[in-house]
Amino acid sequence: MKSVRASAPATVANVSCGFDIFGFAVASPADEVVVTLTDKPGVVIREIVGDGGRLPLDASRNTSSVAVIEYLKAIKSEQGAEITLYKHLALGSGMGSSAASSVAALVAINHLHGEPLSRKELLPFAMESERIACGSAHADNVAPSLLGGFVLIRGYDPLDVTSIPTPEGLYATLVHPHLELKTEDSRRVLKASIPLKDAITQWGNIAGLVVGLMKPDYGLIGRSLKDVVAEPIRSVLIPGFDRIKEEAVKAGALGCGISGSGPTIFALSTDEATAQRVGQAMQAQFTDLKLKSDVYVSEINNAGAKIL
Repeated sequence: MKSVRASAPATVANVSCGFDIFGFAVASPADEVVVTLTDKPGVVIREIVGDGGRLPLDASRNTSSVAVIEYLKAIKSEQGAEITLYKHLALGSGMGSSAASSVAALVAINHLHGEPLSRKELLPFAMESERIACGSAHADNVAPSLLGGFVLIRGYDPLDVTSIPTPEGLYATLVHPHLELKTEDSRRVLKASIPLKDAITQWGNIAGLVVGLMKPDYGLIGRSLKDVVAEPIRSVLIPGFDRIKEEAVKAGALGCGISGSGPTIFALSTDEATAQRVGQAMQAQFTDLKLKSDVYVSEINNAGAKIL
């Protein structure tokens, strides 16, 4: 039998204005897996560490194993696999927890088979595992975790994913309050349609963020990190959100918003010292609300998932 250990990083999806189309990877936290090839067909989850017993060991219901099952079908392999999953991302955190598990497992199984598929070719299998997790095969978490960097999902039919260059020295701050929000619940509260005025505002911010990242133009990035579609509705699910966002900008952040479906809040800054200061300011607000929280600061992670 052959085994390999792989990790896949947390991600920030939506990135304010880019609901379901933007995402970027951070350095930590990251999920890890050990995948072992077997001669017996079928995928088995041997153990899950760090989830408090909450995730299913049933291979048909866990994102890491579902991704591997779909992969093995696609390459027509008669071998099976055993998976040990080490969860370092909190469940329902808004940091792409389910995506990190599936991506780490995919990178591992592809490596064990001699990497017959490219990273982009692995995306559909990771997306299928997201369907198991939240009912929607979206790519805004799995794509940046798999590919690294800042990613645009231009369309799904056919799948069209591209990377957006980011300025060197752009730092992300993630503050995760010890709350849990299920993605399906956060999606359920959204409206089925939006006014044309809001759509035009959102389109302008999406374009502005892309241009700001590529030029780079930090002022334009900051002005574009605004969401008039999902954030006004979802923010009520996160205690103290408006004040936290205000304090992040006061501390020097370019902008601040909800990471994925929340409750984690992200901010972007132009250097590490500012990003650390922003994290302290945001965490202080959660502390005032008697909520414990974790702070993560890193540059945009351009490597994505990796073999350890």
